[in-house]
Amino acid sequence: MSHDAIQYSDDKATRYDEVIAEILSVVAGETSITARYATASCLLTQAFAPVYFWTGFYVVDPLKENELVVGPYQGTLGCLRIPFGRGVCGAAAANGETQLVEDVHAFPGHIACDSRSNSEIVVPVFDKDGKLAAVLDVDSEQHAAFDDIDKEKLEGLCAKLLVV
Repeated sequence: MSHDAIQYSDDKATRYDEVIAEILSVVAGETSITARYATASCLLTQAFAPVYFWTGFYVVDPLKENELVVGPYQGTLGCLRIPFGRGVCGAAAANGETQLVEDVHAFPGHIACDSRSNSEIVVPVFDKDGKLAAVLDVDSEQHAAFDDIDKEKLEGLCAKLLVV
């Protein structure tokens, strides 16, 4: 493990608290969901790069309720559409639970939007009525880049992201 990775681990929870407070402050009163997702993607990436290789949202398609379509993101070209149940994002969408994957190449049905991605965390985003609105997808070139701190903090952010 590099010295940078150790420093990253030691202050990760604090960094999350700071960036989540900033995201929620910036989007306070903002009614555009696109602006909320774009802000979160941008600020998370800035706070956690280079560990965060791809950060963004896949939104439930209003015309195809069992399909995700790419939304605001930071990173390389993302997959445009992902059916529920397919890959890590589709699994999170289908079961409504966070997916924490240490090695995406070992995940059944993994979709390789970018072959440089090696680990991933995907967190469901629910609207005020409890219906799935999107998933937050974060990829890393590192194996096992995400842990329970990432899960707890990103779930906390996603629970508050659509509160206007």
